[in-house]
Amino acid sequence: MADTITQRIQNEIDTNPIMLYMKGNALFPQCGFSARVVQVLTQMGVPFQTANVLDDPELRQGIKDFSNWPTVPQLYVKGEFIGGCDIVTEMFQSGELEKLFEEKGIVAASA
Repeated sequence: MADTITQRIQNEIDTNPIMLYMKGNALFPQCGFSARVVQVLTQMGVPFQTANVLDDPELRQGIKDFSNWPTVPQLYVKGEFIGGCDIVTEMFQSGELEKLFEEKGIVAASA
């Protein structure tokens, strides 16, 4: 069974350039950390997909096992695990996140 959730996660991060595993969804985040990451991505104007770990206990545990990272939200860019709220916020504030998106060929609306 664990293989199926791992395959699902791998498929989602392979098919979505920016994939955010979070509590809630982009319109209704269910925790402050998830809301912060959505805010950063929205402010940068990049398209992203979300998966709500609260809807699926298997996904909630599966994503932690997949990344070997104990908390949600988790941000993936072009299949690469970037980090959670603190890392994303720091990268955004330092300009690193924008640079990463540029390097990965993701166009942000805000400059």
